[in-house]
Amino acid sequence: MKGAGLERTRRGGAHAKALKAKPTSSFDEVEEGSTEVASGGAEAASISTPGMDYADLAVKVGAAVAFGAFVDLQFGFEKAEAYFTGYILEQTLSVDNLFVFILLFDYFNVPEKGKDRVLSFGIYTAAVLRGVLILLGSELIEKFEPVLLVFAGILLYSAYGVLFDDGGDEDEDLNDSAIVKFCKNFIDVSEDYDGDKFFTVQNGVKVATPLLLVLAVVELSDLIFAVDSIPAVFGVTKDPFIVYTSNMFAIVGLRSLFGVVSTAMARLQYLEKSVGTVLAFVGFKMIADFGGFHITNSQSLLTVCSILGAGVVWSLVAGEAEE
Repeated sequence: MKGAGLERTRRGGAHAKALKAKPTSSFDEVEEGSTEVASGGAEAASISTPGMDYADLAVKVGAAVAFGAFVDLQFGFEKAEAYFTGYILEQTLSVDNLFVFILLFDYFNVPEKGKDRVLSFGIYTAAVLRGVLILLGSELIEKFEPVLLVFAGILLYSAYGVLFDDGGDEDEDLNDSAIVKFCKNFIDVSEDYDGDKFFTVQNGVKVATPLLLVLAVVELSDLIFAVDSIPAVFGVTKDPFIVYTSNMFAIVGLRSLFGVVSTAMARLQYLEKSVGTVLAFVGFKMIADFGGFHITNSQSLLTVCSILGAGVVWSLVAGEAEE
C-alpha cells in the first residue's frame, strides 16, 4: 500500500488480486486491461468530503462504543471485552475489503452515484450473509469443536499471504481475476453506465449495466473476506451474539470508513503488515485455547491494539523520514 498505488492484498485465502490498474472512460476499454494506476486514483475514489466522512465515522464508532457499554451493563465486563476486541478486529480487517473496493471503482471508472449505491447494497447484503455464516459457524463449533483448528489454519494461511507478499504480479490485468471472470460468466453488461442504475435498455433489450458487475464482484469479494474475518472473532469468543453484533457495528461503519481509507491509506503503508500479524496472533490463540492454554480477552484486546498502533506509528514515522 504505497503512494497512490493499489497493490494486491492476500486476505481471504489469497483470492483478491488487488492489482494496479488505470481507470478508463468507457467499460469497453476495461476489457483491454490497462495496468497503470492513475495518479491520485485513490483520492478520486472518495464519494464525499473528508470532513463528512470523519464526522460520520465518529458517530458510527460512538454508537459501537455505546453498544459495548450496554453489553457491559447487561452481560458483564468479560462479554464487553470480547465485543470490543471483535469490533476492533472486524473494523481493521474491513480496511482490506475497502482497499479492493477502491481498486474496483477506479478500474471500472464507476460514476460517483454508482459508488454510493454499490456500497449501500453491499452493506445490506453483507449484514445478511455474515449473519448466516456466523450461525453456521456457531453450529459447527457447538457440534464439532475441533473445527476451530480449521479456522485457525485459515487465519494463519491468510497471515502468511499478507506478511510475505513479495508484490509480484502487480501489473496483471484485473480482468484476469477469478472473481471478475466468474461474474462475467453470468452477467452480460451494456457498453456504458446509466447513472446509478443496475439495468438499462440497449437496442430495445433490457440488459445489466457495468454497475451490476461491480456490485457482484464486491459482494463475492466480501463473502470471501468473511472466510477469515468471522473465524477471527470466533477466536475471541464463541458467543454468536457477540460475534454478530461486533460484525454488524463494523459493517455499519464501512460507508464512512470508505472515504477515510481512500484518502489516508497512502500514509499507512505498514498497516497491512499489522493486520497480517493480528491474524497470526488470533490463529495461534485459537490453537492455544484448544490445547488448554487460555489467553484472556483483556490480553487479546491489549495485544491487538498494540500491534495495530505500532503499524500506524511505524507508517507515520517512515512517511516523515521519506519526506
